[in-house]
Amino acid sequence: MELKPGRKGRAETTVTPDNTAQAVGSGLVPVFATPYMIALMENAAVNAVQEALAPGEGTVGTRLDVTHDAATPIGLTVWAEAELTAVEGRKLTFAVSAYDQREKIGGGTHERFIIKPEKFLARAQAKG
Repeated sequence: MELKPGRKGRAETTVTPDNTAQAVGSGLVPVFATPYMIALMENAAVNAVQEALAPGEGTVGTRLDVTHDAATPIGLTVWAEAELTAVEGRKLTFAVSAYDQREKIGGGTHERFIIKPEKFLARAQAKG
C-alpha cells in the first residue's frame, strides 16, 4: 500500500462515566472529555496509515491544533475521522474531526512522525 494524501481512518467509542471530563479531572461535568476526544482523533490517524507503513514502523503524535466545540452526554456514540493531507518525509499531517450522534463536536489538524519503535523506545529509556 502507498502512503499518500487521501488515506482515511476512523475510531469510535461510547461516552461512559469513565471517559467524562468529571472523571479525568479536565472539568466538572459528566460529558465527553476533551483528552478522550483527542485520543480518539489520534487513534483515527493511526488507523488511516498503519497498514501502509513498512513492517516494523509505527507513528507517534507530535502536534495537535484542535477545538472541542460541543458537549456530548453519557450514552451517546462518538467517533473521530482523520484524513492524511500531507506526507513530508517522516512527517504526516492529518485533518481530524469528531462527531456524536447529533453534530460535529470538534476538529483541527494533527501531525505524526513515522518511527521505528525499538529505536524510539531506546532513546526514551536512555533518559532514565
